[in-house]
Amino acid sequence: MQEDTTPDLENDDLYEHYKFVANDGQIPLRVDKFLMNFIENATRNKIQQAAKAGNILVNDLVVKSNYKIKPKDIVRVVLSYPPAENLLVAEDIPLNIVYEDDQVIVVNKEPGMVVHPGHGNYSGTLVNGLIHHIENLPTNSSERPGLVHRIDKDTSGLLVVAKTEFAMTHLSKQFFDRTTERLYYALVWGNIEEDEGTIEGNIGRSLKNRLQMAVFPDGEFGKPAITHFKVLERLTYVTLVQCKLETGRTHQIRAHFKYIGHTLFNDERYGGDKILKGTTFTKYKQFVDNCFKVLPRQALHAKTLGFTHPTTGEFLKFDSEVPKDIAECIEKWRTYSTHTKFEEDL
Repeated sequence: MQEDTTPDLENDDLYEHYKFVANDGQIPLRVDKFLMNFIENATRNKIQQAAKAGNILVNDLVVKSNYKIKPKDIVRVVLSYPPAENLLVAEDIPLNIVYEDDQVIVVNKEPGMVVHPGHGNYSGTLVNGLIHHIENLPTNSSERPGLVHRIDKDTSGLLVVAKTEFAMTHLSKQFFDRTTERLYYALVWGNIEEDEGTIEGNIGRSLKNRLQMAVFPDGEFGKPAITHFKVLERLTYVTLVQCKLETGRTHQIRAHFKYIGHTLFNDERYGGDKILKGTTFTKYKQFVDNCFKVLPRQALHAKTLGFTHPTTGEFLKFDSEVPKDIAECIEKWRTYSTHTKFEEDL
């Protein structure tokens, strides 16, 4: 049950640490359980203590931990100190800069590097390195310096960063208008029969697992998402594909390919870290485990990035090599496929 007290955030010097909006399909759920689905590494006891201290708000009203979340409720966690991600610290982190001028930087991000500080990752991020490299980067609507798009921690590849307010506005509009060009390489489980195709379906946060994104084909939840793909190589039980993004939803490629039954290879969050296709032979299981060791992340690389330069109007296009871990994994599958085909031909 809601209490009738509304805290004065300004006078009490409370800082927003988390903000979540319940989607249209939200079933009644206690707020402490709701927050546990969203906040990584949180315990129910800590959330309940925060509620007891008046630090959990729903629609700007303090609630107890047994409050039942309803569709479109706005849930916020406010504390007396600023969140660590707002305390940006410049760090001398090596960045693989492939292009830079007075307006933009193009970076080839290494796998394992988080793009911006967030829950549990407050240092060592791309943003920490960027603000050391350049002073006074413009901030986006989420107060994140320079960023107009992002890629997941364990996805490698190309990102463009804005160095000026003008570049930030110009590039953001290009991403919104879908005039950028983004090509990814992905290794997925199973043999995709079509040589090319398009995956369409709204993407929103999963109603079952809040750490995953899910596809809602009827459009009842989420936002429209379109992924075009082309098969580059079939390797028996996995397929190498090129993906062209028409939209840029969170986990778009990962969610779309799981939806069509071809989860990304070694994508732990979406179940691709298990043997999803292939034989039951022990030797094969050992081979796949060795591939997982060579590539200890989802097999996804942002290979090509194209955009119109904010001031010159020139369309710039950048390409990056497939990183060593993905290349080694692909080569292992090539060798395996060649031997399998040879045995079948005998």
